[in-house]
Amino acid sequence: MAQKPSIPKGTRDFSPVEVSKRNYIISIMRTHFEKFGYQPIETPSFENSETLMGKYGEEGDRLIFKILNSGDFLDKVALGELQTTSSKQLTPKISEKALRYDLTVPFARYVVQHQNEIEFPFKRYQIQPVWRADRPQKGRFREFYQCDADVVGSTSLWQEVELVQLYDSVFAELGLEGVTIKINNRKILSGIAEVIGASDKLIDFTVALDKLDKIGEDGVKKEMVEKGISEDALLKVQPLFSFTGTIDEKLNKLTELLSTSVEGKKGMEELRFICDNVSKLGLQKATLDLDVTLARGLNYYTGAIFEVSAPKGVAMGSIGGGGRYDDLTGIFGLKNMSGVGISFGLDRIYLVLEELDLFPKTVTISTEVLFLNLDERQAFEAMKAIQYLRSQNIKAEMYPDAAKIDKQFKHAERRGITFVVKEISEEKFTLKNLQSGAQSQVTLNELVAQFR
Repeated sequence: MAQKPSIPKGTRDFSPVEVSKRNYIISIMRTHFEKFGYQPIETPSFENSETLMGKYGEEGDRLIFKILNSGDFLDKVALGELQTTSSKQLTPKISEKALRYDLTVPFARYVVQHQNEIEFPFKRYQIQPVWRADRPQKGRFREFYQCDADVVGSTSLWQEVELVQLYDSVFAELGLEGVTIKINNRKILSGIAEVIGASDKLIDFTVALDKLDKIGEDGVKKEMVEKGISEDALLKVQPLFSFTGTIDEKLNKLTELLSTSVEGKKGMEELRFICDNVSKLGLQKATLDLDVTLARGLNYYTGAIFEVSAPKGVAMGSIGGGGRYDDLTGIFGLKNMSGVGISFGLDRIYLVLEELDLFPKTVTISTEVLFLNLDERQAFEAMKAIQYLRSQNIKAEMYPDAAKIDKQFKHAERRGITFVVKEISEEKFTLKNLQSGAQSQVTLNELVAQFR
């Protein structure tokens, strides 16, 4: 007996219902991206390895899926090298390409490659799959979609204000209330590291601090000590572990902590501008909050950092994130090209909407009315009517075979089709509602009106 086929861990098949729900989320995102002036681009699923490697830190590099060279991928490797060379040394010889890890680095490559064709500031959005060799768990997959919006070529903080509004605009239309958009600034984190005497441990400090909600205060302190951060520095940073109050109150506390740091003060000014203007302009559903422990793992953020939390009571990690990067394109030779962007976690947003039952019932309707197939004459009349209904943007189809009536009814029920045309006689259509059992005879125009 043939073995039952399977798919790799961390990947999924999507049913028609699931695809319809995902498309619903994507269509709302796309509408709001374009409403805010962002233009769509697409980049290849895989890039040259040198484009991706070294851009995400050591941990990120380990999670990049490498693609073996076409043909005999061992052709350039001597037999002796297979026994003496480490995997890190061998990989470049057998793999020149890799699946994209995110959409931001490919976007930076796109900007540099097409800089003479682009009008700056350039606002782009991109909705495509990415791949990570991560450990699969709830809400974390090896293949998943990212939905990004970025603007490059402008240092204006109004872009950050607008991106907060964009988050709020999308989540409001999705009906997600209680979403929190957390904000911080890498300059503030640099300033804190400076005033506690740990500037040389900035990355270790921020990576550990970012884990506060996962491993707790004791876990963070333990990791910091292991990374060489002194006990004296931990005493100075203690206030961060119980940092509460309004945004203004938190900023005032930070003012005192960062009084001797020029970099920290600059981050404070940027944060205050963004938060003050978002507050004055107002948000529809989301809440903006300052989280000084927010660091995010990617090393290229230089200014504002964003992370979006699902409503309270929903067991889910972040459903979005992003930040300002002053010189991301510099890794490809184009200096002083500041950018800022955000990403929506499509898969996690899907799970949140599912858990909260926020998908409209109409999202999964594929066919509004099914015509039964009684015989060739009825089938021809049905196809004429269906042709007209489709011209009126009504989803209609006919059961293809002249099968038993019960079988055709059961097919409609299993498909979730509510309305069935049982018979056509003298330009009258016998329409039955399978949910209520109600039945009526209508003209073609009345049938159109029914679904309008």
